[in-house]
Amino acid sequence: MYQQLIDEFIRQQRLPQSYAIDASQNFLPLLRDIENQIASHKGQGFVLGINGAQGTGKSTLALLLSTLLASDGHRVANLSIDDFYYSKASREALAQTVHPLLASRGVPGTHDVDSALALLPRLFNTEIAEPVTLPGFDKATDDCVPQARCRQLRGPVDVVILEGWFVGAEPQQESELLEPINRLEELEDGDGRWRHYVNQQLAAGYQTLFASLDSLILLAAPGIDQVLEWRRLQEEKLRQRSQPDASGLMSSEEIARFIQHFERLTRHCLNTLPATADRVFSLDSAHRISTA
Repeated sequence: MYQQLIDEFIRQQRLPQSYAIDASQNFLPLLRDIENQIASHKGQGFVLGINGAQGTGKSTLALLLSTLLASDGHRVANLSIDDFYYSKASREALAQTVHPLLASRGVPGTHDVDSALALLPRLFNTEIAEPVTLPGFDKATDDCVPQARCRQLRGPVDVVILEGWFVGAEPQQESELLEPINRLEELEDGDGRWRHYVNQQLAAGYQTLFASLDSLILLAAPGIDQVLEWRRLQEEKLRQRSQPDASGLMSSEEIARFIQHFERLTRHCLNTLPATADRVFSLDSAHRISTA
């Protein structure tokens, strides 16, 4: 049954056949482990985190796992940390009052963490007939999805999947923040105010959110250069799906600058999470799971 679902999933998502091989060899054993962990919770809600840099396929994996879990009778809520981005207006306010770099979405401090913390218990505890509105973010317009267009889910669920590029990350040590690591930090955060603010935010409500994770999966990119290439491919796919005049679309040069906002924590996750994640999948440059 699982193989039929995987084949149909690959057709619908227009994925290469190599994904079917990786899914059968790696994600089906992962699914069995997750099923065992859910069973051990004895009816309590289970939260699965998926961490991966931009373009690693964490959203695809989350969708595949939610599809397979649903086929086994689980009610699954599939969320991204991106769903909780502040609106463009709110980020502009942060840029005016805290630091100009906070106008760009992405780093800790640009999400409504309180909403995420409030949503989880509602998903697990709400009455079966009560619809729950799930937040959303439109990257093509760089703004929140209007509430009238947001997804609705009837609860309760027994599994929540939360994916995101720094899900499960712990804050850096203060000594690690002293030196800039790229031109963005050197030219636009010379005094370190932005990166210290981001780190302070990560140490606050995000840690409460990540403490709710019952299991964490890491999709480990081979390096930051590969992340940039994969992010450019993501943008091209977004461009094909969007209106030509969508205000949030980026050029290749804009993507290169954008990625520098994420570089510090991306490197930090790649350095630290392999030791703490429950399952690590190392990816090669061809987007395959490496067996080396």
